[in-house]
Amino acid sequence: MLAERMNHLGTETAFEVLARANALEAEGRQIINLGIGQPDFKTPGHIVEAAIKALKDGHHGYTPASGIPSLRQAISDDLENRHGVEIEPNRILAVPGGKVTMFLAMMLYGEAGCEILYPNPGFPIYESTIRFSGAKPVPIPLREENGFAFSAEEVLSKINEKTRLIILNSPANPTGGVVPRVEFDSLIQGLERWPNVAIMSDEIYGQMLYDNQEHISLLKYAEISDRLILLDGWSKTYAMTGWRLGYSVWPKTVVSHAEKLCVNIHSCVNASAQFAGIAALKGDQSPVKKMVSAFDERRAVIVDQLNQLPGFNCIQPGGAFYAFPNIKETGMTSDELQKKLLEEAGVAVISGTSFGEYGEGYLRFSYANSTDNILKAVASIKSCL
Repeated sequence: MLAERMNHLGTETAFEVLARANALEAEGRQIINLGIGQPDFKTPGHIVEAAIKALKDGHHGYTPASGIPSLRQAISDDLENRHGVEIEPNRILAVPGGKVTMFLAMMLYGEAGCEILYPNPGFPIYESTIRFSGAKPVPIPLREENGFAFSAEEVLSKINEKTRLIILNSPANPTGGVVPRVEFDSLIQGLERWPNVAIMSDEIYGQMLYDNQEHISLLKYAEISDRLILLDGWSKTYAMTGWRLGYSVWPKTVVSHAEKLCVNIHSCVNASAQFAGIAALKGDQSPVKKMVSAFDERRAVIVDQLNQLPGFNCIQPGGAFYAFPNIKETGMTSDELQKKLLEEAGVAVISGTSFGEYGEGYLRFSYANSTDNILKAVASIKSCL
């Protein structure tokens, strides 16, 4: 008999939709995938070469559970360059992907009888891992009229003596929303009343911003450094999704406990991938700028095209590579429209309810695909509708 906690573990619908899309393609159907959140660019060559060199140089064995020292130093240097904050390398853990940081945080802070706040609509693994930990998930509603940014006042109103952790994500998946500085300032000020509440800031899309918007890293708020977990990594910024490489920054009093979980769960991160990570951070950044520029161009195209569809209304996303149109006027639920578009139009998108109850009435479109494919997909959707 399985442990009861398995009944509380969710999944990520994007991979289920991908599997169905692949099955339809195997049947001879042409499918355009605007569902999966994965850059369509290849990992830059100098990063790949660094991994190959590491293998040829004999880096085939275990590494420290926290990551090789040169990688942790490279992360520290990068954070100082980008955010102007000095982070001691011994507070940094290299992990096999961003989800691992989420899981570690839930295992450290979540248990029966406590509450964890998370964005909704938000990345589905937040709620899944909260429930798995035994804690009660408390949604932070993200509303279209606020550009899908949280309200600091509303977040603070949900905190009580049971609250252990708050999860924040900006720029956000699935909405592309960016939280303005004023809301972060208000939230951090309000959290002075709750010194025992930790914060996990998911900043995996922190370098994917448009219209000269500013990325507000919570690392810049020194007053919460003793209770802040930063989640970041290489998957999106450097088109390295399959490398399974991420990192996290932990409070000094917590990092040893997180490292102990790493030892028990995955031992260490792939050795050659860590050398690739160093090359990514220390090497030429022009491929990142080129990729983000391409996403910006596609963003303009997809928002314009979606707003021409009957029953669709799409606000301009400020970051990441997702559009999150309101589809309520189509008269269909998010799940119904997701299925219809895949089966009839040959376009894979993700239902808003895959990201929580507040996602009903929306669909997530990934514009990490070519402009040609975006135009073809929207034309096919228009014919279908």
